[in-house]
Amino acid sequence: MLYFVYCIDRVGSAALRDELVEAHWAYMDGFADRLYARGPTLTDDLETATGSIHVVELPSDDAAREFAESEPNWRGGVYAAMTVCRFEDLLGRSMWAFPGPAGPRFLVIADGADPVLPDDRGDVIVLGRLRRLADDAVIGLVACVQAGTAEAAVSMFPGAGSRTIAASPWRFGGRPGA
Repeated sequence: MLYFVYCIDRVGSAALRDELVEAHWAYMDGFADRLYARGPTLTDDLETATGSIHVVELPSDDAAREFAESEPNWRGGVYAAMTVCRFEDLLGRSMWAFPGPAGPRFLVIADGADPVLPDDRGDVIVLGRLRRLADDAVIGLVACVQAGTAEAAVSMFPGAGSRTIAASPWRFGGRPGA
């Protein structure tokens, strides 16, 4: 089963994140064959990480919680908040299978039990419904997309005005050169 793990950095934790980067990558290396998507969210100037996402295949909800809570940035105090949800794949490909050229990329999260899917999925890198661990209820939609601006990323999702939807700059993650 796929799981979405989303962490938001603690204010002022950039230096700690830098200190823990090798431990983070080493930990993720152990899941390399099960990672579907990963990468940091960024400030608008693309200079500083603001959080991190991982979509990972794991055998159970308990394994997903263990994965998230054992991650070095979480244990070390980089993250202020963490969300773990089931991820229902709606696109059928990992981020590494995205055929598009590199361009500005965004993490888009829409809340609600009836998220509206984009009609045109050509610039969608990964796409999934978010399901709550406790009861499997649909609680939103997450996508990594390629778009010129955050506003363009949000506009890919029809009906966005009727729900809470946010887009954050995002980039492919992983150990450089891997």
